Amino acid sequence: MSKLTESAIEALAIQLLEQLGYSHIHAPDISPDGDRPERTRYDQVLLTGRLHEALQRINPGMGSAILQAALKEVERIHSPDLLTSNEAFHRLLTEGVKVSTQQDGSERGGIVWLVDFDNPGHNEFIVANQFTVIENNQAKRPDLVLFVNGLPLAVIELKNAADENASLQYAFRQLETYKRSIPSLFTYNALLVISDGLEAKAGSLSADFSRFMTWKIPDDVGANNHLPQQRIELETLINGMLNPKTLLDLVRHFVVFEKTRKEDPHSGVISIQTVKKIAAYHQYYAVNAAVASTLRAADAGAAFRAMQDPAGYGLPGVAQQLKGDKKAGVVWHTQGSGKSLSMVFYTGKIVLALDNPTVVVITDRNDLDDQLFDTFAACKQLLRQEPRQVENRQQLKELLRVTSGGVIFTTIQKFQPDEGNVYETLSDRHNIVVIADEAHRTQYGFSAKTVDDKNAQGAVTGKKVVYGFAKYLRDALPNATYLGFTGTPIEKTDVNTPAVFGHYVDIYDIAQAVEDGATVRIFYESRLAKVALSEEGRKLIQALDDELDQGELTDTQKAKAKWTQMEALIGSERRIRNIAQDIVSHFEARQEVFAGKGMIVCMSHRIAADLYTEIVKLRPQWHSDDLNRGVIKVVVTAASSDGPVMAKHHTTKQQRKILAERMKDNRDELKLVIVRDMWLTGFDAPGMHTLYIDKPMRGHNLMQAIARVNRVHGDKPGGLVVDYLGIASDLKEALAFYSDAGGKGDPALMQEVTFSTCLFFYRLIFDVDADSLSNE
Repeated sequence: MSKLTESAIEALAIQLLEQLGYSHIHAPDISPDGDRPERTRYDQVLLTGRLHEALQRINPGMGSAILQAALKEVERIHSPDLLTSNEAFHRLLTEGVKVSTQQDGSERGGIVWLVDFDNPGHNEFIVANQFTVIENNQAKRPDLVLFVNGLPLAVIELKNAADENASLQYAFRQLETYKRSIPSLFTYNALLVISDGLEAKAGSLSADFSRFMTWKIPDDVGANNHLPQQRIELETLINGMLNPKTLLDLVRHFVVFEKTRKEDPHSGVISIQTVKKIAAYHQYYAVNAAVASTLRAADAGAAFRAMQDPAGYGLPGVAQQLKGDKKAGVVWHTQGSGKSLSMVFYTGKIVLALDNPTVVVITDRNDLDDQLFDTFAACKQLLRQEPRQVENRQQLKELLRVTSGGVIFTTIQKFQPDEGNVYETLSDRHNIVVIADEAHRTQYGFSAKTVDDKNAQGAVTGKKVVYGFAKYLRDALPNATYLGFTGTPIEKTDVNTPAVFGHYVDIYDIAQAVEDGATVRIFYESRLAKVALSEEGRKLIQALDDELDQGELTDTQKAKAKWTQMEALIGSERRIRNIAQDIVSHFEARQEVFAGKGMIVCMSHRIAADLYTEIVKLRPQWHSDDLNRGVIKVVVTAASSDGPVMAKHHTTKQQRKILAERMKDNRDELKLVIVRDMWLTGFDAPGMHTLYIDKPMRGHNLMQAIARVNRVHGDKPGGLVVDYLGIASDLKEALAFYSDAGGKGDPALMQEVTFSTCLFFYRLIFDVDADSLSNE
């Protein structure tokens, strides 16, 4: 058996790339002092001769002056910040170079394309090994550089798996060194790859090591998952991700530069932070499958030059749906696996697929609408337009009557008719796509129910029939195509979701997400308060859960006797005091082992406020009246009728944004938040590692809540759900439903572990250094 060496791994990678249509060049041969020089200097990273030839080939009819101007535009990209330069190049690469020149006294111009995305075979793909770059008096030589039309779009760093001193992390650190030493090469970079010949991961220019992901190839047609075929990861990544067709599709449709606005609370200085993100394999396959299903459902025809063929697999349900049925299907991707970003990628691609479409993104809660809108707004370059967030029904009607397309955000409640059971038709266009987040919820159904009809004073005057919002959506947009996204599966007894959206178009479950490192495991720990719940209390919880499943309770419902009884039972003074003492000691002990953040979920605003009071009695230094200071905060909205205690915890939309940024910033002193409903779905704070539950929850609501702690963050080993109410049976019921729906993997490991056991394993992990771990 031949010895595994770095040169052997390099040779294997080159061979695999050649089989995909790449030409191999030994980089020293084309260096400034090589046998066939194509570079005049060692700091020149573009193969300008090949780029100029490609511009002529893929831009026929463009004059030489215009092509030369485009080439100069690419060469002159330079910013003190590498990511800024990279973003500027990405825009030229995906949108074309807009140039104009003076010829014969008149201005001439056009858009020059650097790559022919529609016809991958019209481009030149090269793999160059040992490509030396000298910059700032430092010479570096990455193992492999992939050029497309002379542009260095990918860098591959290889290490020897048999070398105990080499590892994937070492390869990553090597790339970090290259970025600092020879930044010009990475100005034109689309993606980075690290491999030891067995394992292989890819990431973006700004990704840390934990965000480098493996690539997998889907099973044969008919499979409902993305499990890899039996082959080494490097071969899978090269064949699946770096083949010319997929590489160009990824570059054009699956890269975002996500921008976040940061304001220093002390100086008031505002900065914009940018993170480059590339789709993981499950996002790539799901989006392409969803776009293809949308075109089928909208009966848009087969001609779509902007989209590559979807992956070679499909789910029987959606594949059997009729052409033109307006049901694009449901994408079930487990919470924490990047569902919101998948929706961005889908929208960016579908706007090119249909004739100037209007995309309507719908949620059923204002805070979810805000969170999702912020994600889309942060990625507007890919969308090629500014998304709009609807403030009221009148604005919704005005925007939907506009035929010039757009990306519109609204809550589904805005489709409730003012009178009667018919919502007026707002547009009968066929190129409208409705995307529903958490599409499994009952609010999206067609079913009718009878409710009290009340006058302005709240007195019941009779009965009326109301329908699920799906009916009103269809009334308003009768020819729209509907696509659902969900983080939890559809129940077998749910007839509404398939009726509105159709069947599954893609599934990415917990088992796959944990295996891929897209999420971390969640552990369950029971710490029942000393005041246990009676059987009567359990029955009250069951009745209350049934109402919670239908949405947030109204003020009138809150006044019902069972709510009052349950709230008094759970929120007794003694019980809250005991829970406060336990949370403080428990959270402080966790912080000693692994610094992170926590969320406490309470049944009511009153309990949330009282719990805060008890906690700050124990730790006065945690309190601050300043929104930008303090270790603990209550995140709620309060009405004037709630009284002065709740009023001091009331937050506006803008204030909640500030608190959200503080929770996401691991350097900020804010470590604990107390919520009732806010932030239980859609909120993404990767550093959050502990969720304390003291609220009756079941089914989808429970599964979404516990996912707040499953995000990947640095060396975070897992998330912990702490139960103060005895939700174990509800969690088991949710797990059974999850398995029945076809999902694999447990949302939370159903084992009641003591905190000392958790500490033991955490210490075991962190007492071992990284090099020792890599040698296991």
